[in-house]
Amino acid sequence: MNDADMSMDYTAVMKELRDFRDQRGWRKYHTLPALARALTVEAAEVNEIFLWQGDHSELTAEKTAELKMELADTLTYLYYMCDRLHVDPNEIVHEKLKINQKRHWTFDKQQGGQ
Repeated sequence: MNDADMSMDYTAVMKELRDFRDQRGWRKYHTLPALARALTVEAAEVNEIFLWQGDHSELTAEKTAELKMELADTLTYLYYMCDRLHVDPNEIVHEKLKINQKRHWTFDKQQGGQ
């Protein structure tokens, strides 16, 4: 992957994802419920990487590479869901961030909170 690929914006990535999906005839399977189920499977695979490790364990290079691919799978299904809903994921993340900036959470100081 070159630098140009890494800086692709959401629109370009989504076009490639749509083309990939459509070339394989998978569009009919990409309902919101099916995509949500696929997302949970991929999210579980992200979590599986950390199974039986301490919270502060360092990942090996191999596990880091595996995690990156599982994150990509998870993001792919999120992108497909956003596409179905006709929303830009960056916009909805920014919208939620603005909401969260107005919220206040209280954490137990023994657990690392403020």
